[in-house]
Amino acid sequence: MNQEIKAFIFDLDGVITDTARYHYKAWRRMANELGFDFTEEENEQLKGVSRAESLEKILQWGGITVSPEDKIRLAEKKNQWYLEYIQDITPGDLLPGARDFLLATREADIRTALGSASKNAIPIVEKLGVRHLFDVLIDGNAAPKSKPDPQVFLLGAAQLKVRPEQCVVFEDSLAGIQAAKNANMHTVGIGYMLPKDVGDFHAGSLEFLTPSIVITEVLKHS
Repeated sequence: MNQEIKAFIFDLDGVITDTARYHYKAWRRMANELGFDFTEEENEQLKGVSRAESLEKILQWGGITVSPEDKIRLAEKKNQWYLEYIQDITPGDLLPGARDFLLATREADIRTALGSASKNAIPIVEKLGVRHLFDVLIDGNAAPKSKPDPQVFLLGAAQLKVRPEQCVVFEDSLAGIQAAKNANMHTVGIGYMLPKDVGDFHAGSLEFLTPSIVITEVLKHS
């Protein structure tokens, strides 16, 4: 890989903020209405996955078969509940160190992009008060293919006008890390739910990181 890092691309859920609990709450509410339940551990499989594919997984867990029309209705109902739950998100919901790391990245003249499967990513970033810290925002509307497909990250690199190998992706899911690898990008695994050996570098959060530490560590694996 090229030794020059020019851009950082960030997943949203689990890296910048934690809206996974709201997704879980909304999906679980839907499952309960259909007469079954699923666990937080199973919910981990939904990270980085599109709404349609998440619904397919959940229906399989419940042994439920519904029509294509009902799938659309259920997905829309889940999204309505989710949007209700996230109305009260504020900058206080940023994960530890997220704002400082984004600011340090800008100061280091490294380009920034958001790369999220969520179709609600942009309004969430606005509520968090950090939209201005991203040069590019790619969400599930712009990139409908779910991770581990690399579409969302490749679009981010293209809009940032950098080559994939010049990017570092920050992800908290296995699907996201694989998507970044499929895009030929460097990877930083974030969070304690992710195995430490799946990315080029691993950290519990962005809190104690600096751009120079990240670049040094990921290049050791290039």
